[in-house]
Amino acid sequence: MKLSVIGCGYLGAVHAAAMASIGHDVVGIDVDERKIDALSRGEAPFFEPGLQDILTEGIAAGRLRFTTDMSAAQGAIVHFVGVGTPQQKDGYAADLTYVNAAIDALLPYLSPGDVVAGKSTVPVGTAAGLAPRVEAAGATLVWNPEFLREGWAVKDTIDPDRLVVGVPATDAGAAAVDILKQVYAPPVEKGTPFLVTDLATAELVKVAANAFLATKISFINAMAEIAEVVGADVTQLADAIGHDARIGRKFLGAGIGFGGGCLPKDIRAFAARAEELGRGESVAFLRQMDEINLRRRDRAVQLVTDALGGSVFKKNITVLGAAFKPFSDDIRDSPALDVAVRLHGLGAWVTITDPEAIENAKAKHPQLNYVDDRDEALRGADAVLVVTEWDEYRRQMAPEHVSELTAGRIIVDGRNCLDAAAWRNAGWDYYGMGRP
Repeated sequence: MKLSVIGCGYLGAVHAAAMASIGHDVVGIDVDERKIDALSRGEAPFFEPGLQDILTEGIAAGRLRFTTDMSAAQGAIVHFVGVGTPQQKDGYAADLTYVNAAIDALLPYLSPGDVVAGKSTVPVGTAAGLAPRVEAAGATLVWNPEFLREGWAVKDTIDPDRLVVGVPATDAGAAAVDILKQVYAPPVEKGTPFLVTDLATAELVKVAANAFLATKISFINAMAEIAEVVGADVTQLADAIGHDARIGRKFLGAGIGFGGGCLPKDIRAFAARAEELGRGESVAFLRQMDEINLRRRDRAVQLVTDALGGSVFKKNITVLGAAFKPFSDDIRDSPALDVAVRLHGLGAWVTITDPEAIENAKAKHPQLNYVDDRDEALRGADAVLVVTEWDEYRRQMAPEHVSELTAGRIIVDGRNCLDAAAWRNAGWDYYGMGRP
């Protein structure tokens, strides 16, 4: 099937390459010439495991190409719209400038019977506003939210845990469902749940899922704040309540909180949209979740400062991690980088290392010191702060080896991902988040 993907950022580039990998003829379209040039050369513009392979294969097979020319969308049966919806500069609401621009640019090239499938995360009600414009061109607008996890995005696209499609209650909507089942034939044939809803529900599914995830993470971080006062261990607490099947252990990891380009801005936009609808009180707790999340960054800075005797001024601090999560080079709203910048602002000499995110971090915060090699970054450190749980910090870093490199024996585990006993037994002062 011939498909177009409008917007070739993180979501669009992965979706385009993944659709080509399962046999479709795909054209990716974006206004950013540098991005399109890189993708056309088969170069992934960001780090995502597996993306480079399917990108190269798709281009070599002739099933995948990229362009800045919107007219290339003409002739495609399904047009996926996956442009960004950043937070507005003057508030918490989502900025729909790129969504509206993408739809307007696409309209002249639509044919009767085409399907326009929105994938961007948008405020509920957006699709209802866009639908008449698409229908006037003889096409049908549906909403097909993405549920990608950075670091697992290729797998999540090719082999998702569910597919959600919001459609109008019309014959055209029913026809669109049949077409999308063909697009997603491999997972559908495998038995992946294919949920058909109305447009508003499909929009809500994405933001509700993110809100629930943010709530779960923030809840355990709130418990960490209590644990720090009474001397309890939040990791043991999480283990204990996680055995309850109604709760589960996943995402009950206390630390310096969540970040990235989606979760923080999506829950803020959700809260803003609820207020616009006159139901702000229904999701008022999301504001508190955001506050809890940001407080954990303050706590990490405080732990380092206290461990160094009350001041980090002119202290050598090595920060392990810059990306907001492992298996990604994404530094958008990264708690790791935020903590590093705060320590630098307090007068510390901060050295950052990360397997993938150094170049992105350096472009945004050139005032910090960056070292590619982990051991070189650790050399001479008065304190070490783990803020991104890459395997080379979590599993492949022996305390005895690190002791040979650093000047001090202070380690702050911002992700509670290290073996506290092992580090303490090796002579280190270990500090965790919500741990005695």
